[in-house]
Amino acid sequence: MAESVADDLVRLLVQAGVSRIYGLAGDSLNALTDAVRRSGGAAAGGIDWVHVHNEEAAAFAASAEAQLTGRLAVCAGSCGPGNTHLVQGVMDAHRSGAPVLALASHIATRQIGSGFFQETRPEDLFRQASHYCELVSVPEQLGRCTRLAVQNAVGRGGASVLVLPGDVLAARSSGDAGPSATVTSRPRVVASAGEVRQLAARIEAAGRVAVFAGIGCAGARDEVLELADRLKAPVGHTLRGKDLLQYDNPFDVGMTGLLGYGACYHALHEADLVLLLGTDFPYDDFLPGRDTVQIDADPARLGRRTPLVQGLAGDVGETLRALLPLLRERTDRTFLDAQLRRTARARHDLDAYRTARHQQTPIHPEFLAGLIDELAAGDAVFTVDTGMCCTWAARYLTPNGRRRILGSFVHGSMANALPMAIGAQIAQPGRQVVSLSGDGGLAMLLGELLTIKTHGLPTKVVVFNNSSLGMVRLEMLVAGDPPFGTDHDPVDYAAIAAPMGFHTRRVTDPADLRAALTETFAHDGPALLDVVTTRDALEVPSHVTLAEARGFALGLGRTVLAGRIGDALSIAEANLRTIPRP
Repeated sequence: MAESVADDLVRLLVQAGVSRIYGLAGDSLNALTDAVRRSGGAAAGGIDWVHVHNEEAAAFAASAEAQLTGRLAVCAGSCGPGNTHLVQGVMDAHRSGAPVLALASHIATRQIGSGFFQETRPEDLFRQASHYCELVSVPEQLGRCTRLAVQNAVGRGGASVLVLPGDVLAARSSGDAGPSATVTSRPRVVASAGEVRQLAARIEAAGRVAVFAGIGCAGARDEVLELADRLKAPVGHTLRGKDLLQYDNPFDVGMTGLLGYGACYHALHEADLVLLLGTDFPYDDFLPGRDTVQIDADPARLGRRTPLVQGLAGDVGETLRALLPLLRERTDRTFLDAQLRRTARARHDLDAYRTARHQQTPIHPEFLAGLIDELAAGDAVFTVDTGMCCTWAARYLTPNGRRRILGSFVHGSMANALPMAIGAQIAQPGRQVVSLSGDGGLAMLLGELLTIKTHGLPTKVVVFNNSSLGMVRLEMLVAGDPPFGTDHDPVDYAAIAAPMGFHTRRVTDPADLRAALTETFAHDGPALLDVVTTRDALEVPSHVTLAEARGFALGLGRTVLAGRIGDALSIAEANLRTIPRP
């Protein structure tokens, strides 16, 4: 059989280190899926096809693999609806900086522009969701476009998209896609020596210095901690920076923002100089808006969240290695120790419901999250749904240098946890992977439970089942509105997952939770634990404004006036220790 363009594509992907494609088969993808079949799979030097039940899940799975391994991951979707499903997960991967290549098949070239069945304009559809998006309209383009797509995804961090008409994939190979060097690593930019000296002088002139660090500090943990030690500076972190910087960190003061805890907010606002290291933290209301220096490898991010007194375009690790020899070591720990004491008090408050002797029914999600943290493996990978699950992960999961926490932390998509768990489990089959799924997110991509069973993955799915869109419900209350359209009928997800081949447990009594969670984690195969939690647990930030407190009180008042006094009392009773105060 003569080789096709699809065969060339498979060969190019293998050269780039790709071993699998996550996707859902469709007619415009037939030439590609057949080429993958004939490649013999990764064990034979080819590529595996990982069948999912929604193209969106394919992209989320690829994103998780890329974030976990740091290597290129690939997903695919067929023309029309396949692409429109795919784009959601590709956008998430792109905004997360995950090196993902999306193969978006297209209708036959002779039909393009005619309003043909399932016709879209994939180049327009994916352009905002990628660094590189190009149509391969003739076989001779394939080699060059594929290498450019790979290099953009890996070199710039984010998604690339190849738009591939089905007839082009099926066409005879041009023979032009032979071996060629492909760059598969990111460059490290270093700030200029003059800028580093200027920063050193600025730090020396400042009294109290605080550090706020993010995912851009990957590979620079030692340098960040050395900087903090030299300056006796408190170190706050973003959610994406949590598993990098929280553990074994004597300078840790937690997080700021909506998920915040600890003294991070206060440290940033009380400091004379704030150092933003490798973070593009978007919530500017939680930043001081003054006396701020930012270091980031991407110059486009400098100053776009808050005014700067100095911005340095450079890799955080390289820049700090140049900076540290220019700084004297300080001895005054007054500012640092004050923030550490404040953080210790805040963590004690967070433990109120996790460690209480008498647990409430419905179960407090804090109690569940604390038990997950205690009982999960030391090298577990946690995937976290957007919404209240992010809060419990931020506050109760404990990093240790081996654990990882993945989520839709930039794009904020629902339903990400389950498909991300699939990608993480397939990429690293020997690790425990735990999906912290909200019932809203799980319902949205429920079919991916079948994907887990199809591939025999030992993934553990823990459902925070509160019959509500909890985060949206809280947002309404803070805005002064009674919750509306956020609550839904109770669902027994354990009963749904059991016929799919999952080991399942459903827990409504907190006294049963530890044993059920232990059993779930110990099961040799896919398992789902459905935990009925209270919808009234509140996410209270480390800093609450007077306007937010007034809005919350107003929302409770309107709930009472709407004849739902029982709902208002439930919220108050469930949160006596954490209810917002001005």
